[in-house]
Amino acid sequence: MEFAELIKTPRADNVVLHRPFYLAVEGTLCLTGHHLIFSSRRQDNAEELWLLHSNIDSIEKRFVGSLGTIIIKCKDLRIIQLDIPGMEECLNIASSIEALSTLDSVTLMYPFFYRPMFEIVEDGWRCFLPNEEFELLSSVTDEWRLSCINKEFSVCPSYPPVVIVPKSIDDEALRKVAMFRHGSRFPVLSYYHKKNGMVMMRSSQPLTGTNGRRCKEDEKLINATLRPGKRGYIIDTRSLNVAQQARAKGGGFEQEVHYPQWRRIHKCIERFNILQESLIKLVEACNDQSHNMDRWLSKLEASNWLTHVKEILTAACLAAQCIDREGASVLVHGTEGTDSTLQVTSLAQIILDPRCRTIRGFESLVVREWLQAGHPFQQRCAQSAYSNSKQKWEAPVFLLFLDCVWQILRQFPCSFEFNEQFLIMLFEHAYASQFGTFLGNNENERSKLKLPQKTMSLWSWVNRSEELSKFQNPLFEANSLVIWPSVAPQSLQLWEGVFLRWNRPSKFLDEAHEEMINIIKYNKELQAKVNALRRQLAQLQTVDRMQENL
Repeated sequence: MEFAELIKTPRADNVVLHRPFYLAVEGTLCLTGHHLIFSSRRQDNAEELWLLHSNIDSIEKRFVGSLGTIIIKCKDLRIIQLDIPGMEECLNIASSIEALSTLDSVTLMYPFFYRPMFEIVEDGWRCFLPNEEFELLSSVTDEWRLSCINKEFSVCPSYPPVVIVPKSIDDEALRKVAMFRHGSRFPVLSYYHKKNGMVMMRSSQPLTGTNGRRCKEDEKLINATLRPGKRGYIIDTRSLNVAQQARAKGGGFEQEVHYPQWRRIHKCIERFNILQESLIKLVEACNDQSHNMDRWLSKLEASNWLTHVKEILTAACLAAQCIDREGASVLVHGTEGTDSTLQVTSLAQIILDPRCRTIRGFESLVVREWLQAGHPFQQRCAQSAYSNSKQKWEAPVFLLFLDCVWQILRQFPCSFEFNEQFLIMLFEHAYASQFGTFLGNNENERSKLKLPQKTMSLWSWVNRSEELSKFQNPLFEANSLVIWPSVAPQSLQLWEGVFLRWNRPSKFLDEAHEEMINIIKYNKELQAKVNALRRQLAQLQTVDRMQENL
C-alpha cells in the first residue's frame, strides 16, 4: 500500500496551531506517511512540530463557517488544536490523519522506515541477552541452568527461546509442566537474591480445573527452589473469589494438599478494562480546569488510579519481604502471568536489588521482565486515554508499573541513577516510537517481524553519552541496601510529570531543576578544593616534621 493513497491533502497553508501555555502560531501543515509536521516559517523564530501519526489517540472536527478546527488528542496525553481555513481541506486532512493513525499492519509503522541520524555505538538488540544474565547468576550459584526447550517457540509462544530453570529439572519434565500451566507458561526464574539464596519465580495459573487435576512434575519444579525444612510463598495476583471462579473455566490455583510446603496469599490487582477506565477517568479529571478543590479530589479518588498503584506496590513489598526478611522463595502468578505478575516481580527487584536502580540495570529489567517475559505491548498500548473505540485488550499496565517506580524514586531520591525524565521517556516510547523495541506482543512475534534486522533498538539511542546525560539523576549515590517504600495513602502522590505535564507551565520546574544541578556542581567543585587543601596541609605537616627531626 502506498501512503500517498491515504493522504488526500498533503499540505495546507495559513494553519494556526494552539497549545496550552504557548502563543498561537500560524504556519504550514504537511502530512507524510508517518508524521504530521507543522512549520511556523517565521523568520524571527522558526518553530517546528513533528508528531508521529502512531501517537494520535483520537481526533475531533469542528466547523465555524468555512473555518475548520481539528483537535488532536495524543497517546502521550497532550492535546493540540489546528485551525484550518477551508472546510474541504479540513475534512481531507482529518480523514487522512485518521487513516494514517490507525494502520493495521505493524510493518507499515514508522520503526520499519526510520533511519537514524546518529552514530550507532552499541547495538541495543544485542544488549541484555539471557546468556549474560545467566553468567551473572552462575558466578553465585550452580543450582540453575539455561534451557533451550523453547528454541522455536514450540513449547510456549509467549516465552523467549531461552529460560532459566532449576538444574534438577530436565526438559521432558518442563514439557509436562507447560501442559499444566495456562498458555504453557511454566515457572521460570525471575530473580535470585544473593544475600540469602532465595528466589522469585513467575508463571501463569495451573490448570487444575474443577476436578483438582495435579502435575507431579510441576510440584517437583517449584519444590526444587526450596531449602530443606523451609516453606515458600505463592503470591496469586487475583482475589480468592476470582481464582476459584477460574477453576470452572479450567484454570485455578495450587491446592495445599499437593503443595504442602507452600503458603498461598491472594493479592488482588485489577486488570484490563478496569485499569483502562481508571486511566480515562484520571486524565479527564486532570484536563478539567474548572474544578473546585472538593470536585477535583472526589474525581481523583473516583478514578481509583492511586488505589491501583497502592495495590501493586503492596504486593511487590510482600514478595520482597518474603524473600529478604522471611528467607523464603516466592512464586508469583495471576491468570496469564503477562500483566500483574510482571508488575510485582519487577517492582520487587527494584526494592531488593540495587543494580535495578541503575540506568542499565533498569533497562535490563524492562527487557527481561517485560519484553522477553511476553507482556503484550502491542495490545496493551494500542490506545491511550482518549480513544473513542472500546477494545478489550488495552490497559495501562506498563504505565502503572512506571508510576510505581516513580513513587519509590520520589521516596528514595538519592538511590536511583535515573531521573523522572527517563521513566517518562519509556512511557512515551511504549505507546509511539521510531524504535522497534516495544513493537509486537512477545519475542515470537518480534522474531517473525525480524525487528532486530529491520528496526533500530531504543537502547541504541538511549545509551549514547549525549542522551544518557539527560536521564541521569544528579542526586544519585549508590545504595546497596534493600529499600522499603511506604504504601500508606498519604505517601502516594499523583504523578504530575505525566498527568499534569501538558496542563501547567514547566518553566519554573525547569528553572528549579537547573538550579539544583548548578548547586550540586558547585558542591563538587568545593569538595575537590577541600580535598586538594587537605592534601596540601598533609604535605606541609610532613615537611614540618622532617625539619623538626633534622
